[in-house]
Amino acid sequence: MARSGKRHGGVLFFCLFILFSAACGSGAPEIQLKNDEAEGILRVFISGQEAFVYQYAALLDLPHYWPLNSPSGRNMLVQQTEPYPHHRSLWFADTVRFKGERDISTYNALYSGEQSGENTYNPPFSDHIRHRSFRRLDTAAGRAVVDSELVWEMDGDRPLLNETRHVVVHALGKGEYLLDLTFTLTSAYGDVEFVSDDVHYAWPYLRLQTRFSGENGGVITADNGATGQEATNMQVALWIDYSNTLEGITEGPAVFQWPDEQDHRWLTREYGCFGPRRPDAQSGHPFVLEKGESLTQRVGVLVHRGNVKTGRVAERYQSYISGRWQE
Repeated sequence: MARSGKRHGGVLFFCLFILFSAACGSGAPEIQLKNDEAEGILRVFISGQEAFVYQYAALLDLPHYWPLNSPSGRNMLVQQTEPYPHHRSLWFADTVRFKGERDISTYNALYSGEQSGENTYNPPFSDHIRHRSFRRLDTAAGRAVVDSELVWEMDGDRPLLNETRHVVVHALGKGEYLLDLTFTLTSAYGDVEFVSDDVHYAWPYLRLQTRFSGENGGVITADNGATGQEATNMQVALWIDYSNTLEGITEGPAVFQWPDEQDHRWLTREYGCFGPRRPDAQSGHPFVLEKGESLTQRVGVLVHRGNVKTGRVAERYQSYISGRWQE
C-alpha cells in the first residue's frame, strides 16, 4: 500500500507539474521596452513585434506616438500629413497663455520653427513640448509601465506648464493591446489660461493613415451606435471606434474615455482624425488653471482585431472601467 501511495502521489505530482508548465507556457505575451536616448525613441515590442514607438527627441515640436501598429503589423497612424502638417499621429497639445500675454499653441508648435519652404518648418521650435525624463520604465508579465516628465515651453526655454504622463501597456494576445494613458498638467509657474476653441483640439488626438480613414471605407462608431462624422462629431460618447478592412483584414483603434461623471464631446473626422475633448465645463471657452492647480485626462487606446462588434469593443470598455486591466 505504501508503494502504491507513493506511485499515485508521484503521478499526481507529475500531472500537477505538467499543468503548471502548460500554464506558464501559455502565459501573458512578453513586452519589451527598448530605449534609445541618442535618437529619442522608446520602442515597445509585444511578443517580438513592434507595437508602437514613443518619439521624444529634443528637437521635435512635441513628443508623440508613431508608428502605432495594428495586430497584423500595419502602421495605422500618420506622423505628418497635408494639409495639416502639424498633426502628430497620437499626440496631446493645447492652446494656452499666461494671463495678459500672447497665446502659445503647442497644437501648432510646428509653425514656431524656421520656415524653409511651403509647409516646411525646421527646429528649433520657439514654442514646444519637451520630454525631460523617464521616471519609470518597467515590464512584467503582459504589462509595461512608462512614466514621463515633460514641460510646455514658450520663447525657447520659458516654462508654462509641467506635464506627467503615466502610460500602462497591456498585451491582450494575438497582437492586440491596450494603452492606458493619463496626462496631468500642472500650472507650476503662474496662472495659465486655456483658450482652445470648439474645433481644434482633442485630448488626445489620433490621426489615421488615409487608407484606414472614413474616406476609404473606415467606419467611425460611437458607444450609442451612431456612425460617421456627422452623427458623432461634437456629440457625447463614452468611446469611439474607428475600424476598417484592408486586404481582407479588419482591425482598428478604439479610444475609451475614463468615466469621470462628466460629459465629454468628441472630435471626429472622416479624413481620419478623432479624440475626446475635456468635460463641457472646460471645453470650447477660456478657463484658468491657477498656479499650483492640476488638470488630468485619462483614456484607453485599444488596438484590436475585427470591427466594433467582432473586436468586442463595448465589452472591453466595460473591462477597462471595471479595473480588470490594472497596473
